[in-house]
Amino acid sequence: MEKLEDQIKELKERRNAVILAHNYERGEVQDIADFTGDSLELARKAATVDADVIVFCGVYFMAETAAILNPGKTVLIPDPTAGCPMADMITGAQLRELKAKHPGAAAVCYVNSTADVKAECDICVTSGNAEKVMSRFPKDREILFVPDQHLGSHIADKLGVKYVLWPGYCPTHARLTAKQIADARAAHHGATVMVHPECPREVRDAADQCLSTGGMCAYARNCAETEFIVGTELGILHRLQNENPSKTFHPAAQLTCPNMKKTTLDKVRDSLLNMETRVVVPEEIASRAKRAIDAMLAVS
Repeated sequence: MEKLEDQIKELKERRNAVILAHNYERGEVQDIADFTGDSLELARKAATVDADVIVFCGVYFMAETAAILNPGKTVLIPDPTAGCPMADMITGAQLRELKAKHPGAAAVCYVNSTADVKAECDICVTSGNAEKVMSRFPKDREILFVPDQHLGSHIADKLGVKYVLWPGYCPTHARLTAKQIADARAAHHGATVMVHPECPREVRDAADQCLSTGGMCAYARNCAETEFIVGTELGILHRLQNENPSKTFHPAAQLTCPNMKKTTLDKVRDSLLNMETRVVVPEEIASRAKRAIDAMLAVS
């Protein structure tokens, strides 16, 4: 019987498709992808791919973003139930209510949000570009930052400002504790600790570096250190080890996002075979959401 990987490659050629995968996906899914990255890297790639079909191996808001940036292409998600709890912690209606209470404030959303929320925002950010994007705002401008309170507080601390923070969070990163960081340091003396800005403040304060997954990959690749403790979803370890075979990476804790693990090779194959499930964003929402995404990409 033909191997799954070969079936996917054949179907990909037949459909003129490209496969994008997030850094948290299963290792075998990352390996079959044409491009693997973090939210910023994938947003950039989605805007430039030369293909008729984009198979997005990630969670639903990511596939939505790809569909918004590529209205003439078919965007497929292998498992449409792969959602993001953080993105679901705020709706467009809730953001409109918040904006009404803060007239004149700029509305900024983390890319980990639904298209409906992006449509209500002035600009998007990712964990990889948030500091650069937010530094463009005057320090006295009132900012509504949704939905991730931890990324928002991280950037506010770095820039010396205050934001109106929505109380959203990533359930996976919220499980990491400062004690786990301390225990990992004790077990791996001298290792550099990298954590994600979606982690709570006490975890960020306990780390040596607070970086997006793309930032972690770049740092590990370019720095002199050879041993790392990694405080984010376990899927990133696959890419880190592949790109840095002479370096050692330890998980700070067993952090697994169940939604990121829903995509399997079988589902990628079936997605291409049956052209399912197509992600479509209504034009009225997509056009407004695209302005916020484009504003981000222009800064990035």
